[in-house]
Amino acid sequence: MDVTSRRYLMCRPTYFAVDYAINAWMDPTAPVDTELAIAQWENLRRTYLDLGHTVETIEPVPGLPDMVFAANGATVVDGKAMAVQFRDPERADEAPAYRTWLERAGFEVHDPKHVNEGEGDVLVVGDLMLAGTGFRTAHAAHAELQEVFGRPVVTLQLVDPRFYHLDTALCVLDDRTVAYLPEAFSPGSRAVLRRLFPDAVLATLADAEVFGLNSVSDGRHVVLPVQATGLASALRERGYATIGVDLSELRKAGGGPKCCTLTVR
Repeated sequence: MDVTSRRYLMCRPTYFAVDYAINAWMDPTAPVDTELAIAQWENLRRTYLDLGHTVETIEPVPGLPDMVFAANGATVVDGKAMAVQFRDPERADEAPAYRTWLERAGFEVHDPKHVNEGEGDVLVVGDLMLAGTGFRTAHAAHAELQEVFGRPVVTLQLVDPRFYHLDTALCVLDDRTVAYLPEAFSPGSRAVLRRLFPDAVLATLADAEVFGLNSVSDGRHVVLPVQATGLASALRERGYATIGVDLSELRKAGGGPKCCTLTVR
């Protein structure tokens, strides 16, 4: 399995909280330990650095508790970036913050005309872009992605509100292989996934519920929630090295390792 150094963008959860509910995991009445969330995030960042990857950070903005979920900030491929447009007003002000970072970093930035929540719903596998829809990113945004990046875009319909973004239901392991939860997708999308990835790793609901599929792979090492023990075992059987991290506090807002990590290509 080819391993290359990755470039990631992350955002420290300085202002992390669960003040509203915009997905099935969020409960504003439940206690949140922001200091623990920061410590868990720091461990994730160190894990990437220890693996030899580059980690850059964007300055967190007060009043944007979900800005830690950097994967939703853009889609960056081939040196071009598609900015985002959030479905929910609570996250709307994150979009210009990430757009500004991308411009300053020298990327050619394109603005979406439709709701598009970045790498939360857009995952790159080899030359393909897998694009989720059903809860957040609009189907019309998929055509915009194809025009901007000139890569084939495969639409996948999500059907379970617990798995509201594609990156909660599917993980890209390398340029040929993915892991996913079949139940999270419509029958037609399951058929497409079987055709595209006949050797995929199929996750259990138990592992998906602890955000096991919200993982980050460099082609050899898979950083995933430590609670996803079954998936970790299945990945090791396939030859991947697994590294468990605990992001239990951030999961209270519906996020895991991948949600915290934007791949800058």
